[in-house]
Amino acid sequence: MASVRRRGTTATALLTMVLAATACGPAADRGARELRVGYDSLDGTLPVWPPRGSLAGDTAATRAVTEAVRAWRSPIDDRAHLPSSGILFSGEVAGARLALVAADVPGEGASWLLQLTGDGGRYTVTRASEYSDPGYLAYADVLPVQLADGRRYLASGRVERLLGPDGRALVLTDGLSRPVRVPACTAVPVTATLRATESLPRGRAAERLLDLGTATAEPRYPLVRDETGSGRRALDGLDTCVLADERGPFGSVPRRIGDRDAPRSAPESWPMEKVSVRAIGEMALGGGEPGDLEQLTWETDAGTMTAVVYRPADGGTPVVSPADRSNPLQTYVLPVPGQPLVVLTWRGTRDTSLSVPPGTPRLVDRPGLAVVPMPPARQTFSLAGAEKTYYRSVGGR
Repeated sequence: MASVRRRGTTATALLTMVLAATACGPAADRGARELRVGYDSLDGTLPVWPPRGSLAGDTAATRAVTEAVRAWRSPIDDRAHLPSSGILFSGEVAGARLALVAADVPGEGASWLLQLTGDGGRYTVTRASEYSDPGYLAYADVLPVQLADGRRYLASGRVERLLGPDGRALVLTDGLSRPVRVPACTAVPVTATLRATESLPRGRAAERLLDLGTATAEPRYPLVRDETGSGRRALDGLDTCVLADERGPFGSVPRRIGDRDAPRSAPESWPMEKVSVRAIGEMALGGGEPGDLEQLTWETDAGTMTAVVYRPADGGTPVVSPADRSNPLQTYVLPVPGQPLVVLTWRGTRDTSLSVPPGTPRLVDRPGLAVVPMPPARQTFSLAGAEKTYYRSVGGR
């Protein structure tokens, strides 16, 4: 399976070739002194991100936006590379000046969507969302915008039609949608129809995305690709604010950039695409009816991440574990109120066997799944295979 970064890099390389071919235009003449308006990228003869907005041709506004972006710094104090960044929208929206900039931050290998608000002749970066696949914003087709009147979306030149969470077509003006009703902590679908282009000779009837909710905190990027619709099913009934918490699946693995901790950057466990779920068993607590145990899986730029979800039989609030990187033996701490548990999963075969510390009770014991009480001190579990034994340690409150 191709990684998210590899697929993104391929698309970025395609656009880079187009940029090189069009570099003799007016944007190239400004060099690093001023941001380009629009993005010099073509899909065949179609501009992917043409200049948009009523102020796209206003040189004073462009200069002011450039100065604000030049002064902006990422959470680890890196700056945007102006020659490979661009203003995707510049205009007046809901009575205020709005600029949206795709900012390339090479030191972090990331794309940043900067949202700027103008006041008089000055602009200020009011929101900054990080997408950890470099160049993503140059080839994406739908970008999130959060204003006081609600969520909006900016669509690329490839978008023929855009459907909101209610399945209705959104009205686009200069590529920007009207306000959309998106809940704070619930994942909802957004679907684009892409026109036929050189890279998509037949177009695409359904470019599916999930919006993780308007409460998604910066710098986390709220849109997740959902090509098959599996993510919508996987996140049904789950609180995305809980998922995004530092103890939740999407927020629990902090990012390191080089040899530095980057706690204010998007977590390594933040999803990019391919969110899915599979049932792994049932579990009864306190003599009640058994609830469902599920395993969430999703792709990040750091690889595949997984977590466990327990859905009580009575329809109560689901319980989720922190993320675990994909391993032959997965270990999850499931914070069930009053009874924290350790869930262990593996791909069971006749040649594998799980060993737990002596005296450890198995609340669930079946091929590929074991559930034990959280040990008071750190303990090691092992999975013996035909050729190798895998060890994982967990526990200690």
